[in-house]
Amino acid sequence: MASIGQGLGGRMQSVLIVVLVAFVFASAVSVIFIKHKTRQYFSELQNLQRASEDAHVEWSQLLVEQGTWASDARVDRAARQRLNMVLPQPQEVVVLAK
Repeated sequence: MASIGQGLGGRMQSVLIVVLVAFVFASAVSVIFIKHKTRQYFSELQNLQRASEDAHVEWSQLLVEQGTWASDARVDRAARQRLNMVLPQPQEVVVLAK
């Protein structure tokens, strides 16, 4: 009977070792997978931050361009040259009351 008990104990110990080795292996694979995904996500984050910075720079440039196109002097010059507009004489101005 003692040999049967030792045989079961030896088998249980072997099964336990196999299970532990499997868990260690699964844990190692999980660490590798998570590290890989972390690097992918970090790379994607950097790309998105770069795109955001590029969009911000472009937005700033467009604001400057908008300011240039909408300046009073440019609008006045375009109105005089393209539309032949002139300032009215004081006697031509009519003020309307509410």
